[in-house]
Amino acid sequence: MLTKDLLRVSRAGGGFHPQFTDNVALAERVLGVYRDHVGEERGVLDEALESVERDADDFKLARGFAKLLDREAVFETASAVDPLRARRAAFAAAEEVGVVTETERAEALDAAADSLGDEVAARDVADALYADREVRQVLTDFDPRWDAEALVAQYNLSLAQTALFDATEVRVRTTDPRALVSRIKRLGLLYEIHRTDDETEAREVVLTGPDALFRRSRRYGTRFARLLRTVAQANEWTLEATIDDRGTDRTMRLSESDPVRVPGVDPVTDVSYDSGVEREFAARFEALNLDWELVREPSVLDAGDRLMIPDFAFDYLHADFRVYFEVMGFWTPEYVEKKLAQLDDLEDVDMLVAVDESLGVGEEIEARDHRVVTYSGSIRTKDVVDELREYEADLVAASADAVPDELAPDADVVTLDDLAAEYGVAVEAVEDKVFPDHRLVGRTLVRPAVLDALREELDAGMTLSAAEDVLGERGISDASAALSELGYRVEWEGLGGGTVREK
Repeated sequence: MLTKDLLRVSRAGGGFHPQFTDNVALAERVLGVYRDHVGEERGVLDEALESVERDADDFKLARGFAKLLDREAVFETASAVDPLRARRAAFAAAEEVGVVTETERAEALDAAADSLGDEVAARDVADALYADREVRQVLTDFDPRWDAEALVAQYNLSLAQTALFDATEVRVRTTDPRALVSRIKRLGLLYEIHRTDDETEAREVVLTGPDALFRRSRRYGTRFARLLRTVAQANEWTLEATIDDRGTDRTMRLSESDPVRVPGVDPVTDVSYDSGVEREFAARFEALNLDWELVREPSVLDAGDRLMIPDFAFDYLHADFRVYFEVMGFWTPEYVEKKLAQLDDLEDVDMLVAVDESLGVGEEIEARDHRVVTYSGSIRTKDVVDELREYEADLVAASADAVPDELAPDADVVTLDDLAAEYGVAVEAVEDKVFPDHRLVGRTLVRPAVLDALREELDAGMTLSAAEDVLGERGISDASAALSELGYRVEWEGLGGGTVREK
């Protein structure tokens, strides 16, 4: 982004139009000035840049290029003596000598050099006195991310971002609303999603909130500016912003047809979260390894004439069933009302809402037939799991009804988990069934013939390790349950291996 003094806009027709550029030649010239002045003091570099500004049609454009490149440059203080030490020593010596003439100045510098060590000369002290001033710092390295064409693209993007500093409302139509909403949430902006009138997949995202709030704090304008990078990465988009131009509302319109591009964009692969509350909850929930998959920012939902993208969804692994999960943090009363209206308009959706206790709207959400958990500081994972368990109980009961009361697997040995996976249901849906051809040994179904054969192969006195090998050959991994079924126990001898004994 640029500073506001470098903003170049046209107000023709009452609008607010950034003055984009395609002046690659000027960009290349400014790049060349920086390259040619590596090793020079900033003051020398600034003089060369001022010469470019005088020759340019618009000095703000040249200065804008330089502003972006300055962030790519490395400036360091070049001095044989630390400037702060040099000043302290020189001022102390000057007070002693009483400097008035050049001779007395030289005498004070000699005294200061002597106080700093044998290898320090008076000239070193004189050079160091103001070496840390910005104008005296030296350009030691310059390795920009952009060539001239990419610098022009970066300038146009930065110019548009700067124009958004004073925005009070922004409306965006985009073919990639999920990416946009994800970024909006991370920036902490308030938003609504609306359907568009046409038949395309585009959606309109409106960044909302009380005007007084936006006018009171410029941080919203800088967040709007940062959001533009995400907007400009979509294939098709339009942006309409209301700009507070020194007390006058003006409209700025941008679209993919404008030269607003994001140079050198890398794909984002990491999952990101809007807040620490969400990040912490996701980490703790996923560590539980339940029969629910946590999905970040799932599909768009219809909410009357608006659209909604919940923060999460829980997908049940054993059925086509999804529970959406919205986290309501500390929002303004106006935004809470809009969110409640959205929840009121959701139809045929299972929604769980985590509500910050300070909002006091839990009962209102429950009245809209949505499940609610309240939290303060962090979301209690147990509260969410308890709600999911209620859904799960109904799902297990439904899937159990679809499974025959008697099950006769073909395999001689099969675990309940594998049998449930074969039917595509949770293990709870099969564990209470009748198995006429098998015995349930622990969590494994075993034909009686296999158990009879194992009785012949196992003997009291053999090591537990040997017994586990025999059982493993039959596909039985739960040695403890199998040995108990066959009338054996394990006797442990210190830290050595166990021995199979008769009960």
